[in-house]
Amino acid sequence: MKKPFNLETRTFLFAKLVGLYVKQLKPDQVNTVYINQLIRASSSIGANYIEANESLGKKDFLMHLKISRKEAKESEYWLKLLKVMNDNSLNCDDLIQEAKELRFIFTRIIEKSK
Repeated sequence: MKKPFNLETRTFLFAKLVGLYVKQLKPDQVNTVYINQLIRASSSIGANYIEANESLGKKDFLMHLKISRKEAKESEYWLKLLKVMNDNSLNCDDLIQEAKELRFIFTRIIEKSK
């Protein structure tokens, strides 16, 4: 799949795909907790990136980018947990990879912005 160049679009698509993925999972006690955490983290990536683009200054910009990076890392964590707790029955490797790539992108932007 060709990934969008626009980071707002890419983070939105990631959150959307995460939502579609978790809809396929069995809503048991463990999945429900992990899914809630994943939905919050994955949707927060793009929301904080939008906030960074509307920042009040460099410090505010960097803070929101760091939150986006943190949420990408957290999304990767929850996806890995869901994968092992569901016997890998529904492949989420592409989502895990996208979370990693988003984290690397935000790290690079932060480094270049300092």
